[in-house]
Amino acid sequence: MISSMSRCEPPAPITPAGPSTTAAAPLPLLCRDCRSLSAAPATDPAGGCCPACGSQRTIAHAELTGVSIAHIDCDAFYAAVEKRDDPSLRGRPLLIGHRGGRGVVTTACYVARRFGPRSAMPMFQALQLCPQAVVLPPDMAKYRRASEQIRAIIAATTPMIEPVSLDEAYLDLAADVRLSPAPPPVALAEIARRVEREVGITISIGLSFNKFLAKLASDLDKPRGFAVIGRSEARGLLAPLPVRRIMGVGAATERRLAEFGITTIAELQAVGEATLVGWFGRFGRTLAGFAVGEDPRTVVPVRPPRSVSAETTFASDLRERAALERALAPLAERVCHRLTRSSLAGRSVVLKLKTTDFQIISRHRRLMHPTQRADVIRRAGETLLAREATGRAYRLIGIGVTDLCDARDADPLDLFSRSA
Repeated sequence: MISSMSRCEPPAPITPAGPSTTAAAPLPLLCRDCRSLSAAPATDPAGGCCPACGSQRTIAHAELTGVSIAHIDCDAFYAAVEKRDDPSLRGRPLLIGHRGGRGVVTTACYVARRFGPRSAMPMFQALQLCPQAVVLPPDMAKYRRASEQIRAIIAATTPMIEPVSLDEAYLDLAADVRLSPAPPPVALAEIARRVEREVGITISIGLSFNKFLAKLASDLDKPRGFAVIGRSEARGLLAPLPVRRIMGVGAATERRLAEFGITTIAELQAVGEATLVGWFGRFGRTLAGFAVGEDPRTVVPVRPPRSVSAETTFASDLRERAALERALAPLAERVCHRLTRSSLAGRSVVLKLKTTDFQIISRHRRLMHPTQRADVIRRAGETLLAREATGRAYRLIGIGVTDLCDARDADPLDLFSRSA
């Protein structure tokens, strides 16, 4: 998925083999550095170098742009934050945790892991394996601040964030919920870039069509990784893995499965759901689904969204009111779709403008009744825009709704006809 080419060369021209030969369609190719999408070169369908910038940090996959559930995992989070703040620790093995007694390793950096220490290992054992390691106590307040920074970066792309812990979260990047117009892989590459630049640590990304596989993918290419698992390959990719790679399979379940002669997911796939339900009850049904790459769980934000919005950055600055109004219409439609999907409505419309010198202008209009309707949102936005479209150039426009409520309170029929 990530190219291992040592040098970048332009792809050779494709020469047809004959009238009966059908060339395979080129795979979509993402450059994780310049965040461009292109087609993988014919000379290296597995990836190769980015045709735009020459970077070797590329990923090619047939379903790259067709899946939208992601799992983001910070790389050795606590240790990475400490190394960010103390450059003298870089390149040295670092363990986060408490010495003595029954202290355990909270986080082992990747340098330390080469010697054997792992998270949750007793600290005395970790220091036996890596006596040269630096040990620091955890600073949870510092880690929470870094986590909040990362969460804010993600929230600029999608409101559908399900935190798992301070250092990992699931994201839903479907077209009708994400705020960024960029496709999911591009949006994720931008999140990774911003986290590195603004927070000073790295993340690994898994992208798939459900939460189980997205989390599995995020572990395939750590650290600073990006991996994709598509529908067509899920069952085969899972088959050779040990059963402990399945979410929810701990030591006890692994031992019990071993008693039945099952140590790999391929062997689990052959058992069948009915047998697994007999062995494990309700969890057996979940286990059978995970074994073949099925996971019906959706991304569920812990906190309800405070607003729903959409925005776009122009290729060139706009001044004319008519052009700005034309940009509002599709944004209002996107907001409408997101509200409908979430069964929400908004009582206030917000217009956002960004000037050429990056000044942000925000204007609000309170509605008589909550709405989900694109035309109501658009008209309110146009009213707000009329006061700002005075010849000043803008590089971005956005529209959204706040003061959210249940959709059942929206758009009373005495105000709007059913055909409106």
